[in-house]
Amino acid sequence: MERTNEPSPAPAVGTRQTSSATADGLLGGRTAMVTGAASGIGRACAVALAAEGAHVQVVDVDAEGAEKVASEVGGTAYPADLSDPAAVDGLPADADIVVNNAGLQRVAPVHELDPDTFATMQRIMVEAPFRILHRTLPGMYERGWGRVVNISSVHGLRASPYKSAYVAAKHALEGLSKVVALEGAPHGVTSNCVNPAYVRTPLVERQIARQAEVHGIPESEVVSTVLLERPAIKRLIEPEEVARTVVWLCGPGTAYVTGADLVLDGGWTAH
Repeated sequence: MERTNEPSPAPAVGTRQTSSATADGLLGGRTAMVTGAASGIGRACAVALAAEGAHVQVVDVDAEGAEKVASEVGGTAYPADLSDPAAVDGLPADADIVVNNAGLQRVAPVHELDPDTFATMQRIMVEAPFRILHRTLPGMYERGWGRVVNISSVHGLRASPYKSAYVAAKHALEGLSKVVALEGAPHGVTSNCVNPAYVRTPLVERQIARQAEVHGIPESEVVSTVLLERPAIKRLIEPEEVARTVVWLCGPGTAYVTGADLVLDGGWTAH
């Protein structure tokens, strides 16, 4: 069984050959880079991609966490601070699959948010994905196959108060993803966003504490009255649910899915 529904060009001399989707899984022979992969959504993606046969490049600022996940999935750890352009440019450039997941959140009104914090968040969530794709896309083009999955957010489609840096970064990532979709289409490369609402991750757990402070309510009330106010489905998303969507975008049957938003928001944007 072929892994894609488009014809695969014969590889040029010296290029990597990939195995078919048999005992190696849907992604046997592929290399996947996942940023922010030491925990949360990134870790779930690393586990899910490895389960389908991909060799995972586990990228995270948390060196110990990256090594642990890499050991668990048989991948390779690449500790890197994505706010440092030199560190980003030092990452490998041979990935067939790139999952831009790394991010952080700061909750504050625009007039109180430190401008340096705003700039750092853009470097990690916009500039770093650009730099990674700037280096990995040529190899994908040469091999005639590639999958870019950008972990955006419902906040890539909607705004919320106190999240100017995060909302700005996710909207920018949406634009980058669509440009890559248009440029990559002739080369067998797709680019899509996955847009979850609140996922049960360490980032969200920290955000619950900050939201409690901003709104002056106990943390026990934040999930029901703040996080789950707008979704119709009143529960947090599990990281594994996001990871399954990522794997689907990288597997067979999705070669025509590009420039899209896969919205996992429990009905938030249906309002």
